[in-house]
Amino acid sequence: MNRTTALALIAAGAAAPRLATAQTIPALELAGVPEDSATPVVYGVQNGIFRRAGINVNLTSQGSGSAVAAGVIGGSYQVGKSSIVPLIIAVGKKIPIKIVAAGGIYRSTAPSIAMIVSIDSPLKTAADLNGKTIGVSSPDDLYTLGLKAWMDKNGGNAASLKLLALPQAEIEAALAAKRIDAGSSSTPQLQSALDSGKVRVFCDMCDAIAGRFMFTAWFSSDQTITSRHADIAAFVRAERQAAVYTNSHPADTVAPMAAFAKIEPGVIAKMIRTQNGTTLDPKLIQPAIDVCARYNVIPERFNAATMLAPGM
Repeated sequence: MNRTTALALIAAGAAAPRLATAQTIPALELAGVPEDSATPVVYGVQNGIFRRAGINVNLTSQGSGSAVAAGVIGGSYQVGKSSIVPLIIAVGKKIPIKIVAAGGIYRSTAPSIAMIVSIDSPLKTAADLNGKTIGVSSPDDLYTLGLKAWMDKNGGNAASLKLLALPQAEIEAALAAKRIDAGSSSTPQLQSALDSGKVRVFCDMCDAIAGRFMFTAWFSSDQTITSRHADIAAFVRAERQAAVYTNSHPADTVAPMAAFAKIEPGVIAKMIRTQNGTTLDPKLIQPAIDVCARYNVIPERFNAATMLAPGM
């Protein structure tokens, strides 16, 4: 064996353990709707934050929170991101899931959720909406509950509303076709609709829930939290690290979020960006639970702390 061959074999032997280690990094399958509260995970995957934490995260885009929840409960995904209301309903039904990390924080000072109407709509007040047809993602979603609370708080009659289930991507076209009188929207779809010049904001309905509350969250099944506790804990630490960075560096997240959401980067760059939570505070979840109970989406009010995974 000549000297060159020997050195090559030594180098290959030294590299083998490193390759094996890289291949054994545990993987977590994640899913979420492609809106702005996914930003920390999208950025963290692209920039290696999760791999440095010792896990390999794969994030899949899904069209609805219900599809995400079904995947988490069924075991296709270890962690999912959902609007807070489906999680509240699930916990109210004793479905074994827990929140592991904070998602988006709604702020009345910088609302990223709104009810929109056609630019020429005559609607101005809560009472004007009485009996009107409203496009919503779901009759029991956060936006619908926010609108009901806003209506009742401002002199309207929420019970008179006619609700039509529509994906957010179809709200603008439905307004133009006069199929609906108003529709719920959130960024980035909200910014894209406003940029068209064909719609305007009618109200920031979620202000009626609270001035600040958690509207999405990352969650897992009780079984996964128990069986893969170390991996879930590593995800939580890395996600928080990414959220701290992305909250203060929004420009760095424009390209990855545009790719994930399949939205033009210019839309992402100019829209109101979501602030993502960096701690799990039950006080930021309780307002959503309370509005769910008020409108009979859940049988009774419960303490938000029961939704949180222990030790996270």
